[in-house]
Amino acid sequence: MKGFIPRRRLIALSAAGAVFGRTGARAEDKLLDEIVGFNGAMLFLDARVPALVIGAVRKGETAVFGFGETSLGSGKTPDGQTMLRIGSITKAFTGQVLAGLAAQGTVRLTDRLQDRLGWPVKVPERGGRPIRLIELATHTSGLPREVERAPGPADDPFRTLTREAYIKGLQSDPLLFTPGAGGLYSNFAFDLLAAALAHAAGKPYEQLLKQIVLDPAGLKDTVLALRDGDAARLLQGHNFDGKPMPDVKATPVMAGASSLYSTPNDILRWLSWHLDRFSPQDTEVRLLDHAAYVPRDGLDPVSGFDEAGHMDAMGLGWIVMAPKGNRPLILQKAGGLQGIFTYSVFAPTRGIGVFVAINQFSVGAFTVMANVANALIEQLAPR
Repeated sequence: MKGFIPRRRLIALSAAGAVFGRTGARAEDKLLDEIVGFNGAMLFLDARVPALVIGAVRKGETAVFGFGETSLGSGKTPDGQTMLRIGSITKAFTGQVLAGLAAQGTVRLTDRLQDRLGWPVKVPERGGRPIRLIELATHTSGLPREVERAPGPADDPFRTLTREAYIKGLQSDPLLFTPGAGGLYSNFAFDLLAAALAHAAGKPYEQLLKQIVLDPAGLKDTVLALRDGDAARLLQGHNFDGKPMPDVKATPVMAGASSLYSTPNDILRWLSWHLDRFSPQDTEVRLLDHAAYVPRDGLDPVSGFDEAGHMDAMGLGWIVMAPKGNRPLILQKAGGLQGIFTYSVFAPTRGIGVFVAINQFSVGAFTVMANVANALIEQLAPR
């Protein structure tokens, strides 16, 4: 019978709550609460990770559930206030900064990187095509995934990820294809985008991020570096072998691609801002940020976009997935850094968004996590 849950499965779910711990911030929307809590428990059993936190927002109502321990032996179950590294979800924040500056008229999406970067380097071109801001934001610049650099020490692996390394990388003629011709996921590109936006606006990138993204959405716990007291509520990451990973500092040049920390509550507030599509505030920013700019069709190559679902088009950092079956159109972005996998997804026309994080690098667990989040959108906002 469809929807029937074997009694042994229900017993397992109860055991998971008792043994591993579970916390929940319940919504007035009882259906939202029921579906998020149940799917979170099922996911926690299937993923076999030390901890998991999952949350959703629907029409302004939110529900958050946590399972496991924030660090082994801590006795603390993750909740909406847990700090964690969101990894490459950072890119969607950077895309929103670009949308905000474009709405202000400070930049155009088609501005050349050469004209906006402000670094003492000639940005490479190919076939007479320069790299433009839109190509950086849609992973179509031709730049590789990472800049070549000397490895950092084990206790500070990002130390060599510097502006000087990026300048040297640009000087090495790193383009793998003509800008705009293909799609290749690139951290290199998004770090350059953040640097270019800061130079174009004449402000530190951190200040731009706060003015354009954090303050309008009311985000108080989304930061590029931990503040005093934040470490006490930090989610401990684990490597593929299950061993804990240290929380190492990011370097300033990493701000555009992967540096942000946040909490489930903050991410749900951010998704609520995205879902408030009829608000008179920031209307143009949302329109620019939610648009699909580059369809998959015609790109050659296409690589690095499909881990959480088939990419149909690229937005400003967002991966756009077309409606399929009962699932509406969604925008999604995944992240992974220092033993934390994250996934954020929302249906812009249906008022529903989901965030989920696990604290161990596991490809299998990540795939299940993304599938569950996408299915939650389908359950709560069917076509």
